[in-house]
Amino acid sequence: MPLAGYVVGAFLLLPIALPGPAPTIAFAFVVAVYLVTGINHMDGVIDLGDALVVHGGPDERRAVLKDTDVGAGGALAVAIVIAGLLAAGLALAALPLRAALLVVIAEVGAKGGMALLVCFGSAPHDGLGASLTGRSGSRSAPLVVASTVPAAILTWPRIEIAGAMLLAAVIVTLGSLRLARTALDGVNGDVLGATNEIARIVALHVGVIAWTHW
Repeated sequence: MPLAGYVVGAFLLLPIALPGPAPTIAFAFVVAVYLVTGINHMDGVIDLGDALVVHGGPDERRAVLKDTDVGAGGALAVAIVIAGLLAAGLALAALPLRAALLVVIAEVGAKGGMALLVCFGSAPHDGLGASLTGRSGSRSAPLVVASTVPAAILTWPRIEIAGAMLLAAVIVTLGSLRLARTALDGVNGDVLGATNEIARIVALHVGVIAWTHW
């Protein structure tokens, strides 16, 4: 799965590499993200946002995941994700052209995070999460990590920037795994999708900060 991040990221960096006003570049970046990756992962953000504001146990929260209505939690979660992505695009537009490669690293980190969730998570019921976690295990984790390492070359010789971004994606993944286990009794498709979106944004912001201040 991390290998897909290299391909997707290569498409997503194109708006950042184009000349133009920073707000326009940032808007084009957000549009490109969802034109290329689709909105399935954003659906996970909506569902998880709604589930987390529900009072009750894992069973009640999982029931909300199946509700097609968008509640306040889901709407707020989407707004935060879009705002975070737009802000990252604005920051990238102000950096040198080579910084567009941070988009690729963030995408590799996000896809790697999803893959690690599949390796270490277990699903609470049949579905996408069960079909993925059932075929993988912790023994696949080293291969996932190894497939993200080449991304460090993209910031050579400042490989610490890529390292920080990939580490940020791992931290998001660990947080998602813990949250999924306590709030939902396991990892499902919504958790995977939301983790992808959040890890991308966090990695991008970490990359911008590292590029600017390190």
